[in-house]
Amino acid sequence: MHSKESNLKLVVVGLLLGILMSAMDNTIVASAMGTIVSDLGGLDKIVWVTSAYMVMVMAGTPIFGKLSDMYGRKRFFMFGLIVFLIGSALCGTAQSITQLSIYRAIQGVGGGALMPIAFTIVFDIFPAEKRGKLTGLFGAVFGISSVLGPLLGAYITEYVGWQWVFYINLPLGIVAFILIAMSYKESIEHSKQRIDWGGAFTLVTSVICLMFALELGGNKYAWDSSVILGLFAGFAVLLLAFIFIERTASEPIISFAMFRKRLFATSSVASLFYGSAFIVATIYIPIFVQGVFGGSATNSGLILMPMMIGTVIGSQAGGLLTTKTSFRNIMLLSAVCFVAGVYSLSTLTPDTSRLFLNAFMALTGFGVGFSFSVFSMSSIHNFEMRQRGAATSTSTFMRSLGMTLGITIFGIIQRNSFTSSLSDAFGGSEQAASFGDPRAALTPDARAQIPAPVLEKISSALSTSIAHTFLWALIPAVLALIVVYLMPKDRLLIPSKAPQTAAQKSS
Repeated sequence: MHSKESNLKLVVVGLLLGILMSAMDNTIVASAMGTIVSDLGGLDKIVWVTSAYMVMVMAGTPIFGKLSDMYGRKRFFMFGLIVFLIGSALCGTAQSITQLSIYRAIQGVGGGALMPIAFTIVFDIFPAEKRGKLTGLFGAVFGISSVLGPLLGAYITEYVGWQWVFYINLPLGIVAFILIAMSYKESIEHSKQRIDWGGAFTLVTSVICLMFALELGGNKYAWDSSVILGLFAGFAVLLLAFIFIERTASEPIISFAMFRKRLFATSSVASLFYGSAFIVATIYIPIFVQGVFGGSATNSGLILMPMMIGTVIGSQAGGLLTTKTSFRNIMLLSAVCFVAGVYSLSTLTPDTSRLFLNAFMALTGFGVGFSFSVFSMSSIHNFEMRQRGAATSTSTFMRSLGMTLGITIFGIIQRNSFTSSLSDAFGGSEQAASFGDPRAALTPDARAQIPAPVLEKISSALSTSIAHTFLWALIPAVLALIVVYLMPKDRLLIPSKAPQTAAQKSS
């Protein structure tokens, strides 16, 4: 018995390390992004460094969730670790933004397995009374990694080199792999099911068509060009094909039947809106600090820390409160704080004090923190073991979809607003372009070479574009609040505290 408990502890440590690694990857890269762009160039392609990762996470998540239901969690969690580590090693060798985006896509394939399978394993091996505490712990580690990521990323970028923000994943991943390989003994019988490859292909390709259409439209190609119209047509045709395939498939990659359960449907849709709004803060706050405040990568890492501390507190509170009240009540508090935080960030100007910026980010982080732990539990709440992998991965997929579309759409909004503001500041696009690549303002050394009046105009234009982007991000934040309000009043039932019917026990 003692040996079994020891093994469970080692499994939890291995899962936590996997989550630490995959979660820290987002923030550690975000804090180094200004330096990466100033080194490799390609500010116009910056969104692809994140969106390439998100697209592949989105592609892999539902497939790995289904595979883990069929053949076991262990082998696919370990496979995800291996692919993630290979991608991390390659990212450190990138010589251009394009190369880095490709290697981040490889990372994303592995990342698609890690988070959803880790939460599913917790539900498989622990009873209901321990799940809230453990899910809160997992959420807290997610938040802690978000605090550690910016600090570690900033320090490494400043004193070692941005390549090492990727290499740091290697020791963590290797330890996690060894712990899971040696300690996790799966005893669950898995049912063999058919994989819906057609659904997976049409879904991913439709989203890629949409992203390319939005990214290239009005930039490289006119909106009414044959290329952009063809991409939009491809998106529509592939999306219709996906819906048809999912309605007829015996084992759909995303089961529409799951969405008949109101708690699952509202949790998943709210995850999409949370993801699309929160990704804006993760990407653009470090750029704001470096480009507007004139900070180094270390400063941008430190300034991001209050948001991540808020995330830690929110994640822990969400997990612990699931045994006290309904999922809906917890998430209403979360959504109100999240909307207030995003609105506050939309008021940023070059004159905003560091104290106010810290407070805005802490509030945003606190609001979003609940979603990491609570939605992970509510989305899986009414499903039996053989469906948990699919349920968790579908919910995670919805968040990834929101983040992918969010970084693409809001990236376009920020880019267009920045161009327009520069044009206004310099009296025309041609004169604005004559000052060179505005990304130079992201590094302290380059800022010193720019005349003060010109630098002030560039910084003001960047500030205006980022604040404008946060204002648009209010739309998904408010939609998240509305969807949370529509959640049913289900709550986690603890067997020792509440008598259960046979139906409740099975759920």
